Amino acid sequence: MTVTPRFLPPEWAPQSVLWCGWPRLADEWGGDFHGARAEIAAFARVAAGFLPVKLAAGSDEAARSAREAVGDVAEIVEVPTGDIWLRDTGPIITTGEGGAQAETFRFNGWGGKYLMPGDADTAAAVAGVEGIRVRAHDLVLEGGAIDVDGEGRLLTTRQCLLNPNRNGNWTEADAEAALAAAFGVNEVIWLGDGLLNDHTDGHVDNIARFIAPGHVLCQHPAGSEDPNAEILLAIEDKLRTAGLMVSTISSPGHVHFGDGAPVPASHMNFTITNGAVIVPTYDERFSLVALAQLGPLFPGRKVIGLPALNILRGGGSFHCMTREIPA
Repeated sequence: MTVTPRFLPPEWAPQSVLWCGWPRLADEWGGDFHGARAEIAAFARVAAGFLPVKLAAGSDEAARSAREAVGDVAEIVEVPTGDIWLRDTGPIITTGEGGAQAETFRFNGWGGKYLMPGDADTAAAVAGVEGIRVRAHDLVLEGGAIDVDGEGRLLTTRQCLLNPNRNGNWTEADAEAALAAAFGVNEVIWLGDGLLNDHTDGHVDNIARFIAPGHVLCQHPAGSEDPNAEILLAIEDKLRTAGLMVSTISSPGHVHFGDGAPVPASHMNFTITNGAVIVPTYDERFSLVALAQLGPLFPGRKVIGLPALNILRGGGSFHCMTREIPA
């Protein structure tokens, strides 16, 4: 029997709803739990101006606090969650024969680093709320580890996808076969390492994103003090070598929490919604430059920058905490 391949829509395709995580575990936020909630509430209010938003609350207290923070701007839905990172714990929705299907994968806390009750059950629960049938895959994969252009190309990193802490001794061929079976892609573009100190082991959504078929966006170093300068230049070179159209924006530069140790802040961790691109901002000098550079790259969409430093203390940003449901 021939199996009809599934299709993973790119993020700029029309969306019916945007899911967003809501923090519930204060100890995971380095003392900025309420600051993170405030930034996420601001994100939800902005996103709700473009499409329906659902906040995933993993406890009664989280649901109450979310309602207090956003009112009736977003729908509050109680589903199992450990933390807020729905890009990685939520379902990945494909289309094809029979309509939408939720592809769910094993989640092991980014290689065993952060294991929280509820995260392994989030994907199926979200699919159930949306009434989308589930196809479970017996492999570890986080949504932030991949990005597609809707015409068969997929971006990922060796640091993450081939890390032994995910699927053992996976080879590139093993990974490419699994990605083709799950998402209908026919070309995998491999990057090397992600940003310094990224606990996801180099998720691609922090370093390179498709913004149109065959057109990829990455960051250039923000001055001589950028701790990721060498990494960013290598990423750009690899993407150009792969024959893609490449655009660049400024990185946020050297972002840290007071001790000088660089944290994986990235302007690439934006969320694309119907009519808008919502971008995390950090150092005003470089974020304003990045926002100005992004505007012409997203015609027909409003580019909106919002503070995200408190969210970053939890390990990610806007793209990491959201999961779109295609229309």
